[in-house]
Amino acid sequence: MLVLSTLATVAAATLLAVWVIYPVIVGAMAWLRTHRPRMSVSPPYPESKSTPVSVILATRDDEGAVRARVVDILRTAYDLRLTEIVIAVDAATAWPFDGSAFEEFGKSVIVVRGDAPGGKAAGLNAAVRASHGTLLVFADVAQRFTPDTIPELVSAFDDPAMGATSGSLEIPPGSGGALSRRYWSFERWLRECEAQLHSAVGVTGAVSAMRRELWRPLPAGLILDDVFTPMRLVVDGYRVGFAPRARAFEQRVIDSRTEYRRKVRTQTGVIQLCAWMPAVLHPLRNPIWLQFLCHKMLRLSTPYCAFLICAWALATTVRVLGALDQPWMAFLLLVPLIAVLARRRRGAAMSEVLMLQLAVVVASINGLRGRWEVWR
Repeated sequence: MLVLSTLATVAAATLLAVWVIYPVIVGAMAWLRTHRPRMSVSPPYPESKSTPVSVILATRDDEGAVRARVVDILRTAYDLRLTEIVIAVDAATAWPFDGSAFEEFGKSVIVVRGDAPGGKAAGLNAAVRASHGTLLVFADVAQRFTPDTIPELVSAFDDPAMGATSGSLEIPPGSGGALSRRYWSFERWLRECEAQLHSAVGVTGAVSAMRRELWRPLPAGLILDDVFTPMRLVVDGYRVGFAPRARAFEQRVIDSRTEYRRKVRTQTGVIQLCAWMPAVLHPLRNPIWLQFLCHKMLRLSTPYCAFLICAWALATTVRVLGALDQPWMAFLLLVPLIAVLARRRRGAAMSEVLMLQLAVVVASINGLRGRWEVWR
C-alpha cells in the first residue's frame, strides 16, 4: 500500500504540474512580457505588404469541395496579384479533377498530383515544389478563412527571426463535445502564451505559414507535419509565432468517434516525432525543451497517472469499507458517486474523458510497435 500511495502521489504531482502549474506559469510570464513598457517600436518591414504568397492545399476531397475552398481563399483582403493557390491531389486516390472547375481562376490556381505513395506529407511536398511564393500559407479544405487571415499571417514575418506562425482554428459550438471545445480553447490560449515567450509548440495545419526558404521536404509517412516542421525550425534557431487574428473556422461537425481517431493520430505523431527527430528531446539543442516536455511529452502520461490515482483511491475505499461494522454505511459512501454518474451531462463528459485517454493508450502502443500508418 505504501508503494501504491507513493506512486499515486507522484502521479498527482505530475498531473498538477502539466495541467495547472505549467499553464499558470507560462500564462503569467506571457502577461508580464506583453504588459511591460517598451521604449520604442520597430517599424514593420516594407516587404510585408508586397510578399508573394502561395496557399498550399493537400487534399483528397472532391472537386466541388476544393473549388468552394478556393473561392473562399480568394476573398482575402491580401493583394490577389501576389496570391496563388497550389492544390495537390493525393496520389493514393483516383484523379478526381478534370481541371475545368478551376479554368476561370487562370494562373492563380495550380493543380498537381501529390507524390507517391500518397498521404498528406507527400501532397505537401508536391504542392510546395510547384509553388512560387516567398511565404507558404497552409490550409485545409474543411475550414474557411476570414478576409484578414492571410494578411495577419503575413504580418507576423515582419520579425526576421520568425520562421513560422500559426493562426487560430475556431470550433463552432455545435461541433464535437463540450469538453473537447473547452480543451481546444485552452490549447489555443497556451500556444499563444508560449509564442509570447519564445515559440509555440507546433502550429495548426489548417491555418499557418512559414518562409519558403526554410522549407525542407517532409519524410514519407510523417504524421504531424504541423509539429515536425515548426520544431525543426526551433531547433535551427528560428521562432514559431501565433497570430490570434488569423482565424480559420471549422465547417465540419466533429463527433466523438472522429475526435477519438484524431487524438490517436496526433498522439502517435508526437511519439513518431521524438523517434524521427531526437533533437527535440535534447535540452541543449531544443530552446523550448521544457515547453515541449510539459506540453507534449508529459501529457502522454495522463491516463497512466489517472490509473494510479484511481487504483490508490479504490484500495483506500476497500480498506475503509472493510473497517466498517454496518454495511449500510458503506452504501451511504457510494450514494454521492452514483448520483454524479447518473447525471446525463456529467456521464457524457466522463465518457468523453475516457475515450480521449484511451486514444493516448492506443497511441502509446502504436509508438512502441513503430506503427505509423494511422490515417486510415
